Amino acid sequence: MTTAGKPAKILVIGGSSLDILTVEGHDYSSPGGAGLYTALAAAKSEADVTLFAPVPSPLPLPLLEFSTHVKWIGPQVSPAELPSFHIIHASGETKYERSYFGAEGAMIPDDLPDDFSEYDLVHVVPLGDTGKQLDFIKTCRKRNAALISAGTGKPLIEQGPELIKDVILATDIFFMNEEEAHAVFPENTGLKFAAGKHVFVTKGKNGASVFLAEYEYQLDPIQVNVLDPTGAGDAFCGATIAGLAHGEHPVKAAMSASVLASEVVKAVGPEKLYIKSKIKTNEIKASVLVNQHQVQQTAKLISGFEAEKPYNFIDITLPPHSHPLTLEYFFVTVLQQFSFWTSKDKHYHLPLISEIGGKELKGAFYLFMAYTLKLAEDPDFFSVERQAELTLNEMRQLFLSADNKDVMPALELHLDAANRYGKSMLELGWTPQSILKKASKSNQPLATLLTMLDHVGGYREDPLRKKSALLAMVLNNRPEKYFVFGKQESLPPIVDYHCMRSNLRMGMLDVRDEILRNKLENRELVSAKEEWEIRLAAYQAVEKLPELSGRSMATVDEYFFFSRKRCPEMSEPDCAACSADSVCAHRKAMFQPVFRTDYY
Repeated sequence: MTTAGKPAKILVIGGSSLDILTVEGHDYSSPGGAGLYTALAAAKSEADVTLFAPVPSPLPLPLLEFSTHVKWIGPQVSPAELPSFHIIHASGETKYERSYFGAEGAMIPDDLPDDFSEYDLVHVVPLGDTGKQLDFIKTCRKRNAALISAGTGKPLIEQGPELIKDVILATDIFFMNEEEAHAVFPENTGLKFAAGKHVFVTKGKNGASVFLAEYEYQLDPIQVNVLDPTGAGDAFCGATIAGLAHGEHPVKAAMSASVLASEVVKAVGPEKLYIKSKIKTNEIKASVLVNQHQVQQTAKLISGFEAEKPYNFIDITLPPHSHPLTLEYFFVTVLQQFSFWTSKDKHYHLPLISEIGGKELKGAFYLFMAYTLKLAEDPDFFSVERQAELTLNEMRQLFLSADNKDVMPALELHLDAANRYGKSMLELGWTPQSILKKASKSNQPLATLLTMLDHVGGYREDPLRKKSALLAMVLNNRPEKYFVFGKQESLPPIVDYHCMRSNLRMGMLDVRDEILRNKLENRELVSAKEEWEIRLAAYQAVEKLPELSGRSMATVDEYFFFSRKRCPEMSEPDCAACSADSVCAHRKAMFQPVFRTDYY
């Protein structure tokens, strides 16, 4: 994992080739190879990339440009020994007319560097032989590779699908396309993988799937006119591993990779990967955009606040100072911080407000109090074993109000989150203490914690890591200082209902789609796509505020969380009494997206 402010260091083990591509009946000479495409895509995604592969001497002219983007090491060979392929693309089909693996087939694990500890991630391409690929992976692991990814190809699967399964078991991250996945797992209608694995399955015009153990996240396809599909999967792989090495959530990394791969196929060969400028998502058709002026104004407002006094997560609804189960408590309860509202006739109805423990409490603090009452009466409730086995009736009893009413909305979602958390922690062999111990020993404690939580049910599913970031903030803000961030580390945005409502009302987000704007103003249920556009835009807006304001993300988050009092859901805002009045766009009719999710 990269050190703050520095590019991730990636080693790609695999070759380059000199190919003939037949596209729409025309022949083109082009550099190629899984190693080349993967390395170039990772470099374009701002990683510091080294390719380990046979190095031709003298360097052929078609590979001169590649050598300016990627450091190239490995045994020296003649240009005639380089792999070469003739690939024909016609009528949506790809055919390998000729395949010559050349010197790549002669590489052996002993050729590899003695120590991989300087690299954040090592990727091993198929190498024309799955057994050899597996030997290389085992050698990398023995020589201190921190994170290992790999891919495969259909011809290799035909030679032996069981070996491919061994490669998946031996790596942390694996890539394949849909056809390859069906060939490796023909008996499975739904793919599932062991805890601790991230598996990416590309589906061409149907998008891609990201598997976080047994959980599947489907990425929507990006519609483009495909000229040359050669290397699209490897480009997706390279951009994804760059994102992962930089500490991004797997789904978020794959989203960026999909954009890059969709650009690569518009040209013949790796041409698009040589362009040094970033490839950005097209905002022309976006329904929601960040208003940069309002972001600047909000940052100025936050910068003028008094000295930071972050909320320390100590009050009557939470564990007292130094309670022995505080860590278990917050790991279990923060993942439950979502969906405290009801709907009626496809519209937002009411927030959760009810009495519990002698207090009338709302949403998050109602839930905290319910669990705090459990600390004394059933301390074992917070163990991962109990969470894995909780029943719907136990969850219902947990959340009963003072007058014995079942008031918690979406109770089944809360049960499912608890069970996913318990089962994944058991499978991983982790506890809250072991996670914090490992993260705290890292050079980047916060980044390590967030990436570890990407494997834990209840946290891993959200690409924007709202609950993971909230947990990190809680443990950092508590007076016991259970967790300390590394130097220059900062939290990602913690985007929830209150944050989005404030962003929309203050004008930090511009909703350009009239239908969506009307849905928000009428508090009408929105689609998953509409909700994602709003939430991602809010994330991008809030992400800028710490640097622009000179304040921490904890302060920024606290400002938006407590906006629920300044700019409430169910009553008219008192703008004159609000600190944001002077910079606010006063879009008071706007409301957060009404969408049922367990992300927030």
